[in-house]
Amino acid sequence: MIGPLATGVIVLSLVIVAISLVTTVRDRPMGTVLLVALGVLEIGLLVQAGFAVAGLVRGERPDEMATFIGYLAGTLVIPPAAAFWGVGERSRWGPAVIAVAGFTICVMVGRLLQIWQGAV
Repeated sequence: MIGPLATGVIVLSLVIVAISLVTTVRDRPMGTVLLVALGVLEIGLLVQAGFAVAGLVRGERPDEMATFIGYLAGTLVIPPAAAFWGVGERSRWGPAVIAVAGFTICVMVGRLLQIWQGAV
């Protein structure tokens, strides 16, 4: 895991949360900005997952391996699912789902860092 990349992913996910909440309050459907932001977030998560897998291949093992892999896989699935739901739900609840997904990614990446560094 790379700390600065994880920090960037967390900040981007919080920006997505803020934009999604504003869009929800304005009662607007998801727009292109949120879709692009989710795509960039997914790219960052894929890069982070690549570095994590490379670390595992090199022999670096977190104490809670199953939990780490579960969180890592979960972070990769959430943004595409949120984008799909946001595009399909043309009411204010599409961006609300994206806000929840962004906050979830923020928490999961933070937890991944804790697991990787050995903090329980």
